[in-house]
Amino acid sequence: MDTFKMLYTVLGGLGVFFYGMKSMSDALQAVAGDMIRNAINSLTSNRFLAVAVGIVVTMAVQSSSITTVMVVGFVNAGLMQLTQAIGVILGANIGTTITGWIISIKIGKYGLLLIGVGIFPLMFGKNDRWRNIGRILFGIGMIFFGLQIMSGAFKPLRSDPSFHSFLVYFSGQDYGSYIASIGMGCILTMIIQSSSAMLGITMAMATTGVIEFHTAAALVLGENIGTTITALLASVGGNVAAKRAARAHAIFNCLGVLVLFSFFPHYVKFIEWLIPGDSNLLNAAGDKPNIAVHIASGHTIFNVVATLIFIPLLNILAKVVIRITPDAAIKEKNKLVLLGNPQDIVPATALAQAHVEVQKMKELVDKMFLRTRSYLESKSSDARELAKIKDYERITDNIQKEVTVFVGAVMEKALSHHQSHQAQSLVRVADELESVADYLDKLATYKTRFDEANKLEGEARKELFDLMDGVEEFYHHTTRALINPETLDPTGDTKRSEFLRIKAEKIRKNHLNRVGSGEYPALTSLTFSDMVVALRKIRSHCHNITQALERVEES
Repeated sequence: MDTFKMLYTVLGGLGVFFYGMKSMSDALQAVAGDMIRNAINSLTSNRFLAVAVGIVVTMAVQSSSITTVMVVGFVNAGLMQLTQAIGVILGANIGTTITGWIISIKIGKYGLLLIGVGIFPLMFGKNDRWRNIGRILFGIGMIFFGLQIMSGAFKPLRSDPSFHSFLVYFSGQDYGSYIASIGMGCILTMIIQSSSAMLGITMAMATTGVIEFHTAAALVLGENIGTTITALLASVGGNVAAKRAARAHAIFNCLGVLVLFSFFPHYVKFIEWLIPGDSNLLNAAGDKPNIAVHIASGHTIFNVVATLIFIPLLNILAKVVIRITPDAAIKEKNKLVLLGNPQDIVPATALAQAHVEVQKMKELVDKMFLRTRSYLESKSSDARELAKIKDYERITDNIQKEVTVFVGAVMEKALSHHQSHQAQSLVRVADELESVADYLDKLATYKTRFDEANKLEGEARKELFDLMDGVEEFYHHTTRALINPETLDPTGDTKRSEFLRIKAEKIRKNHLNRVGSGEYPALTSLTFSDMVVALRKIRSHCHNITQALERVEES
């Protein structure tokens, strides 16, 4: 047996399999993006609904790791409660079993045909829908072709004496062999960071007759433990809530395996009894045609039964992870954190997460308006109040950078036309809100120029605050569409923006006339003019927000 040839063939087949999984996953995410977002938005305290969402989302993205990392991110950002997150994770474990059923379908010999059929709409499709259909077919074809390559590479192992000697540690029907197989499945899954790929390798080895069904079933149990490492690694940079969600996933999977391990031989016999056909039956080519369905069935039954057992215990599981992961000494703020590889983020849900962060940014700017108005109206200049306004401005700077980096990472994925416009809109709105915060900071800072000799009084003061009222009202009107898109009024906002621009110009001319008559000193005049310009700029940035949101609605 040529060991080197077998190794590079397996690696090549694994690479083709991985690429097929990614192509299919990306296309499914693009097609089902709105459905995924709506499913996440529909989450309530209902644990069964949370499980259903986990199943649906994972079937759509074809990866429980992506779902769990996404859930950890949502908990970290404060968009999901711990009990909701645990429910979604339980559902993700069921949803990921669909991969095993796809792999078990006996159409491996048609892998190249699916690649050939899929490449045409993928390359020459005139719209996103056809291109994504092509990408799905192409991805499925690559999955089957990769499995076929790996299966061919494993065949020489059937007659290799040294491999059979090594396999003794894993193929015996005793608890020592079961532990070894579970451990091997766990370690290999942790290394390649994909339970789906490891499941594919397990099925390829089983189908070619290299391993028995009980060994494959034990490997699959180990893969269920190994897959939890992805979420645990993702939670390292997160807050306490994110760590709790990741640890809940690990505890659930480990306990499920532990319970099943206690009667593992009976579990194997039950699958053999339930599924038609002998799992270890060999055909003329030396392959086992029935074993893949047995493995897929065992994987599904394990996760469904474990979920049914744990659903009533959801609150207890939540209390356990809270106990082993206590609150931090200092209260943490929810924040948007890039967890794991940004390429693994589901576009629809990542954009929804970024949208919520932009809404938080808007709430900060709302507070800045109130504080700036109060500060400008006060007779004295409170240094602490000015410092608070500047703190808000610095926070909006940080959020704007965070959103830009986050959305930029998501935009590297294959997005639908609508998602692309949505991503660009979020970046622009975050930038415009940050600019509004900048000018509010400048407005507050301008007040420090005033003293006993340079005061803003009389008609000028009245006109300035009248303009500020109009600009603030315009700001609230334009940003309301971030919460409720139905309030978007592009035509009306254009008229309001123009009205405020003309009003600002008129106020500026009135003040120049007052300065000409010697009513105000030069410094007061300059400060007033700068304040009017700042308000006019805020008006402009608010109008830009409407234009950015309008583009999304049009797409």
